[in-house]
Amino acid sequence: MKVIVLGAGVIGVTTAYYLARAGVEVHVVDRRSAAAAETSSANGGVLHTSEAEPWSRPGAPLQMLRSIGRTDAPMLLRLSALPRMWRWGLSFAAHCTTRRYRIGMSANLRLSTYTLALLKDLREQLGLEYDQASRGSMKIYSNARSFDAMTEEAEAMREFGMDFKAIGMAEATALEPALAPIRDTLVGAIYYPSDEAGDCAKFTTALAAVCAGEGVTFHYDRTVIALRREQGRITAVETDGGVMTADAVVLAMGSFTPLVLRPLGIRLPIYPVKGVTVTVPSAAWPEGPRMPIIDDQLLFGINRLGDRYRCPGSVEIAGFDAAADPRRCDALARNVISVFPGFADCYDLQTAELWAGLRPMTPSGNPYLGPTPIPNLFLNAGHGHLGWTMSCGSSRVVADCVLGQEPAIDMSGLTFTGHN
Repeated sequence: MKVIVLGAGVIGVTTAYYLARAGVEVHVVDRRSAAAAETSSANGGVLHTSEAEPWSRPGAPLQMLRSIGRTDAPMLLRLSALPRMWRWGLSFAAHCTTRRYRIGMSANLRLSTYTLALLKDLREQLGLEYDQASRGSMKIYSNARSFDAMTEEAEAMREFGMDFKAIGMAEATALEPALAPIRDTLVGAIYYPSDEAGDCAKFTTALAAVCAGEGVTFHYDRTVIALRREQGRITAVETDGGVMTADAVVLAMGSFTPLVLRPLGIRLPIYPVKGVTVTVPSAAWPEGPRMPIIDDQLLFGINRLGDRYRCPGSVEIAGFDAAADPRRCDALARNVISVFPGFADCYDLQTAELWAGLRPMTPSGNPYLGPTPIPNLFLNAGHGHLGWTMSCGSSRVVADCVLGQEPAIDMSGLTFTGHN
């Protein structure tokens, strides 16, 4: 069996790995010159079941509308994006009910937990090095109402496998001493012991090398032009480097996946949502956090990856613009400094590594995995802000679908029905 995987980010490469291990001939196509060169390049680096909640939560549409015109808002909706996203926006709003939010969160949690289990196996089997840390993660709160609300949400997800502990600041500072200087500004924290951290790009690049050693062929610097369909099946992938044929095709192109499907008459509701990260050397602030810290109110994180701090945050709906806006990156860093003054010792806008990536968001906040209306065409896309967190689990179940095998987890809420 021969399979073409379109996309060489963490989703495409893990898909290739699981297919190759099953004895499939795999070819991976990507327009970039190396693996992990787009959204997997410099993401936040946290594998967090703690962030399994979809963005389609009660109150989210109003929060977005209030952000219009506020360039420094953590969640920004550009007016220019509205005409192109109205259909997606209406579906997103329809998912922002408590019932749908919790259903979506349980599906994401199921997939994220599966990924963490598979990732640990991969790490042990292959000896992969990617600045991995297994200290858990922590969300911090300066507002008692927000702390109580998130504790309640986490409690509602406990039956689905949410592993957490709501703690006071004495216990929080014992777990993360970097909180000691600011403990009087906080009311509590939620600790997630199962969460991990690691450099997604390093992992993806290392796994791509393993795949190449097992016979996977990578076709870099090659742009997909179209999928050819005859008699109801995909017969070839047309690229600017030639035409390729295979028995099956897996689409793992993130936000660009719908563009390939549209000429086939398939409308896939995935919209690009830009996020940014700021990365700085950690040497100037050695007493900074050792585990990932997330501020749910200011919408930022801080994560130590080896000898660097990486700060992810910001939500910007602006179409396919993937440029890192220095103003939004600086606003993110200033939010970090407002909570952790010591970060100022590391941060200089002129020398910091500023990065932006397009998160492929679905209205429900759940990815689309497995079959499409075309029998030999499969999806592994729409992971939003959780691509790294859901990578191995998503790719394992998609590989199972391609091979005609039953996935190991319940796929409810994780497939494309044609009207998601």
